[in-house]
Amino acid sequence: MPNSIALAMLLVTGMLLAGAAELPYGGWIQIPLLSLVWWQISTQANPSIKKLFLLGLSFGLGYFVLGLWWIYISLHDVGGMHPVIASIAVFLLATVMALFFSTACLILRLKKNRYLSGLVLASSWVIVEYIREFIFTGFPWMGFAEAQVNGPFAWVAPLLGGLACTFLAVWVSWEIFQLKKNFFFSATCIVAAITLSQLASLWSFTKPTGEPLSVRLIQGNFKQRLKFNPESIEQQFIFYTKAIESQAADLIITPETAYPWPQSNLPEGLLQSIQDFSTNSASNVLLGVIGETSNTQGVQYSNRIQGLSPNRAPYQYDKSHLVPFGEFVPPGFHWFVNAFHVPMSDFARGKLDQAPFSIERLGQETLNAAITICYEDVFGEELASRIRKSIKPVNLLINVTNLAWFGNSQAPKQQLRLSQLRSLETGLPGLRATNTGLTAVVGPDGAVLAELKQWTQDTLSTKVQAYAGTTPYVLWGSAPILTLSTLLLILGWIRQRRI
Repeated sequence: MPNSIALAMLLVTGMLLAGAAELPYGGWIQIPLLSLVWWQISTQANPSIKKLFLLGLSFGLGYFVLGLWWIYISLHDVGGMHPVIASIAVFLLATVMALFFSTACLILRLKKNRYLSGLVLASSWVIVEYIREFIFTGFPWMGFAEAQVNGPFAWVAPLLGGLACTFLAVWVSWEIFQLKKNFFFSATCIVAAITLSQLASLWSFTKPTGEPLSVRLIQGNFKQRLKFNPESIEQQFIFYTKAIESQAADLIITPETAYPWPQSNLPEGLLQSIQDFSTNSASNVLLGVIGETSNTQGVQYSNRIQGLSPNRAPYQYDKSHLVPFGEFVPPGFHWFVNAFHVPMSDFARGKLDQAPFSIERLGQETLNAAITICYEDVFGEELASRIRKSIKPVNLLINVTNLAWFGNSQAPKQQLRLSQLRSLETGLPGLRATNTGLTAVVGPDGAVLAELKQWTQDTLSTKVQAYAGTTPYVLWGSAPILTLSTLLLILGWIRQRRI
């Protein structure tokens, strides 16, 4: 068993690594901190599988408890769950996430090889992170890749995606740890990886298309505990409708569930009024509503974006990647949801192949936007697949969300970084309309171009340049980095067998 000091040190290092992600150059800072993890593990002489597992688990717990503590706000402060149960729930989720980190660390059990060890460790991390994106519906939040939007490996994202950024961050952190033993080789690897990654910024796979769009992103700033209050609902109807109809724009977007009421029960004439405004002002409008779908079980609600255009039939996008417990109830967990007082927490699931939203403009070519709702923009592989398979070319990304669930925490900044990573991967600008922040415009290079302050009721009015083209990551997805990682793991296993 590793001693308690080693476990405590790794726990603290994990917390430092999570905290570093929130800093301006977090992607740079995380790498030497990660090398500190390898040094701490190496102080355990010939650690067993059990020791490595516990050491990795301790590091992961520190990382995810700090990185995901905001879930407590949604469970207790907003959902009214008992503080003990809410705390246990957050700890259990952090533990499950930490299991992936501890599993990746098991590869350190292999005999050390001067040239291969760091590459094999990075490959193990990539495979585990890929699994984390899909198992139990997936929750790839707080990966190392998202911090790389402020790190040295951001420009690898359009080529090979976020997992490649993770690969390089882990590999370079290992070579930093090895500098004392193999200075020339490790220093060469570090310099080469960073230099080549920076040179990748010279390549551009997408280019501007058409005249810039006039865009209005509306931030209502309605507190979550009032979201489904009848009086507050009426205020939301009035505010968003007035905000939409106050000024024309090529594209007007409201946040997720801006109209928090089943679509068929919205005030009479509300949607028709907005449709008339759209037609008369040549504005395209996206509304966050509660949709309704009919199936064999009757009518079921959905988390929907309703699109209204001047000369097209109404568009709709139903969220396909639902949040466990918040938007669908896993079998056997109704008791948990009952303790978490959330109206309409069992939504219908939208299809994965829904068409993008077409944006009409007088005298201009039609542009198309890929829609995601809330944490759907966490899943880069899914978004890339949708764009790749879309019949219509996609020119920009739109994410609508409501982060009032998580209070004054780091969750909005975390999701903004994920949106930045999605823009980097696809080479497309991103628009984020949120209830309480952060409402923002992201460039195709991942840079934040415009942003509203959190906790303010305001509208972000700006011009946005659409882009056309396809990045290698959209074409190939994660297949290249997964193939490379698998081959390196096989090579590491073969060399281990020969020792």
